[in-house]
Amino acid sequence: MFNVKCRDMQSAPLQIDQAARRDWMAVLAKAEPEALLALWQDRPEATLPWHFLRRPETGLTMLRSRAGGDGQRFNLGEATVTRCSVEVRGELTGHAYLLGRNHRHAEAAARLDALLQDPELRAALLRDIVEPLRAAQEAKRTLASRKAAATKVDFFTLVRGED
Repeated sequence: MFNVKCRDMQSAPLQIDQAARRDWMAVLAKAEPEALLALWQDRPEATLPWHFLRRPETGLTMLRSRAGGDGQRFNLGEATVTRCSVEVRGELTGHAYLLGRNHRHAEAAARLDALLQDPELRAALLRDIVEPLRAAQEAKRTLASRKAAATKVDFFTLVRGED
């Protein structure tokens, strides 16, 4: 757990579970941009006052891997990443890091990250936005897994009784 400090020092800092935040940030970052924006744009929370702390920026990051899972590290290549930071209502700070160049996706994900830190809004946003996105991602993974399983070839050896 960590504290998010509010500008209004009279109010108590919000307690946020890091694992839960990591989870919803991953779902938002991996979401199809059109699906996220469709779920987000008609919400009343989308009209709350906010401003950029860091406008969406696109850059590159190096992907590193290991040979054999525990071998020596090597640079696999570069990936395009977009990041964004916002402040909502002058008290909640949200961040987003995602693969690709979609600035609107990064902005929406950062705004949602900020709003999901508010205990009063969290349950509704998780139910109406994060869970449908998670279900769509799981369905996509299941479909890909089924397609891969359909191409599986089982090799077996016949033993002849010539001993």
